[in-house]
Amino acid sequence: MRTLCLILVMALSLHGAETAAERDARMEWWRDARFGMFVHWGLYSGLAGTWKGKMVNDHGGMEWIQQRVGADPYTYAAEAIPKFVPKEGFAEEWARMAKRAGCRYVVFTTKHHDGFALHDSGVTNYDAGDVVGRDLVREIVDALRAEGLKVGFYHSLIDWHHPQYDFKFMKALPYTKGSANVAVTKRDHGKYVDFLHAQVKELMTGYGPIDVLWWDYSKKGAEGEAWRATELMKMVRAENPAVIMNNRLYGIPKIEKHDAVGRLLSFNPSHGDFTTPEQTVPSRGVAGVDWEQCMTMNTTWGFSEHDKAWKSDEQLIRHLVDISSKGGNFLLNIGPTGDGSIPPESVKGLSAMGDWLKVNGESIYGTTANPLEEVSFEGRCTAKGDALYLHVYARPEGGTISLDHSGRQATLLDGKLALKVSREGDKLVIQLPEELPDPVVTVIRVD
Repeated sequence: MRTLCLILVMALSLHGAETAAERDARMEWWRDARFGMFVHWGLYSGLAGTWKGKMVNDHGGMEWIQQRVGADPYTYAAEAIPKFVPKEGFAEEWARMAKRAGCRYVVFTTKHHDGFALHDSGVTNYDAGDVVGRDLVREIVDALRAEGLKVGFYHSLIDWHHPQYDFKFMKALPYTKGSANVAVTKRDHGKYVDFLHAQVKELMTGYGPIDVLWWDYSKKGAEGEAWRATELMKMVRAENPAVIMNNRLYGIPKIEKHDAVGRLLSFNPSHGDFTTPEQTVPSRGVAGVDWEQCMTMNTTWGFSEHDKAWKSDEQLIRHLVDISSKGGNFLLNIGPTGDGSIPPESVKGLSAMGDWLKVNGESIYGTTANPLEEVSFEGRCTAKGDALYLHVYARPEGGTISLDHSGRQATLLDGKLALKVSREGDKLVIQLPEELPDPVVTVIRVD
């Protein structure tokens, strides 16, 4: 019933400006979710960071391998297509892994910059329907919904394959020298934008309600109305009134451009619902704005057999805690192989996060940012209603935590053990056990 009411509210709001209450209702599930899985997967995945038998790089950006080697679209396709062989059941594996990890939503690439679409498209033959004989988007969507996960589509605005994508007009954005040198009579950017809109409409109308649309990306001089963004967003919302979109149809706001309390100075809510810092977590979060931190588990988004710089379980869990304490969501990436298998290092890290969330999930899901002016211990805080959650990284010297808080009791989430507390004036003093139950992050609930 609540979902039906939300859809009706959003449909009515299309006839006028969305009210703050309507926006809050639309954003509620996303704000509560806190943790999502990002998936970069496409033709580049089968190349695995190797081009014609040679390693391209051992770190970073192998979803950009076509651009890194300067390949034209025909050479790239000839190299990549034979190595992209999705196995049966890959989508179910992704969905089970996301559920196991404690993710509440999954955003996956429907098309990356190389232009290859994972759905069965009627406006191009450079797509999974024609090349693989399967609608891979359909398989993924069905698998995610079967596990009760929200569905997000990543879609690239850049297209190194389309013959009308005008590299000169969009010169602020990266391109491949090989693609730019392909002879065409004349590139007509307007025709490319028509294609972009048509392909997005296929995605918005062919797979039921879509929960998140993750655009990528724009820069000053190649943004906004260069994509006919107002028209595009209007079409998307007409087809999916409750969809939540990032703001990458427009130039990505620089997170460092904020005021003294971390408010993003350049955020325009008409450009999208949330902003997207990449890889590096803002030191103070992004106050007053819905934001989502996207991050890789090693250094590349697309799979590379050469990138071994994997983050530890401790780093991943503490990133989730840190981001949540600053009021953001964590979109953590996996880069499956060419057959859709999840790298074992990703399975290990995600499983560790899932184990931690089984015990401590209430301190992450549905929480808000740290309300305390000062944290006197090594760790972070989140809040939910009147409850405060202390995420303790290390036992402080003396074994006590002192808070300027009105609480009267403290409980370890791991084991539900009540801790000894006392009051010293306005301070609540919590006595910690001699050994913390979780050496990565121990959570204490204060009421």
